Amino acid sequence: MLLDVLRAQRRHVLEALDGLDEEALHGAVLPSGWSPLGLVRHLALDVERFWFRGVVAGEEEVVAQVLASTGKDNAWRLAPGDDTPGVLGLYRAECASADAVLAARTALTPPAWWHEDLFGDDRLHSVREVVLHVVAETACHAGHLDVVRELVDGRQWLVLTE
Repeated sequence: MLLDVLRAQRRHVLEALDGLDEEALHGAVLPSGWSPLGLVRHLALDVERFWFRGVVAGEEEVVAQVLASTGKDNAWRLAPGDDTPGVLGLYRAECASADAVLAARTALTPPAWWHEDLFGDDRLHSVREVVLHVVAETACHAGHLDVVRELVDGRQWLVLTE
C-alpha cells in the first residue's frame, strides 16, 4: 500500500506539469527562484536517488556524491543544457531505480547507510520509514507544483470544472 501511495504521488508530480510550455517549466514563479523542472530535478536527485540508492541501498557512488555536495542546494537549479525531456527522464529513471532497490528489500530492512552528522537524531530505522519520509516529501512538493500551476495558468489539481 505504501508503494502504491508513493507511485500516486510521483504521478501527481508529473501530471501537475502536463501541458505547461517550456517557458513555464523553466521559469521561476515564487521568490525562492526554483522552476518546476528544478523541483523535479530535486526530487530525482535529492529524494529518489538519495533516499533509495544512497540511504536504503548504500550505493557507494551515490553516498560519495551526497557527501561531496552537502550544504549545497544545487539539485534545485537546472544545470546548463538541462532540458524538459532530460529532467523528466532523469526523474522517471530514478523512480525506476528506487523501485528496483525497494523490490530487493523488505519493509523492515534497515538502511544500508546512515550519516549521523547529516541527519542528527532523526534516524530512520527501516525501509518502511524511508518510504514514508519520501511519500511525505513528494506529496509536499506535488503541492508546491499545484500552487505554481494555479499561478501560471489557473489549473487546479482535482478540481472539476464545468
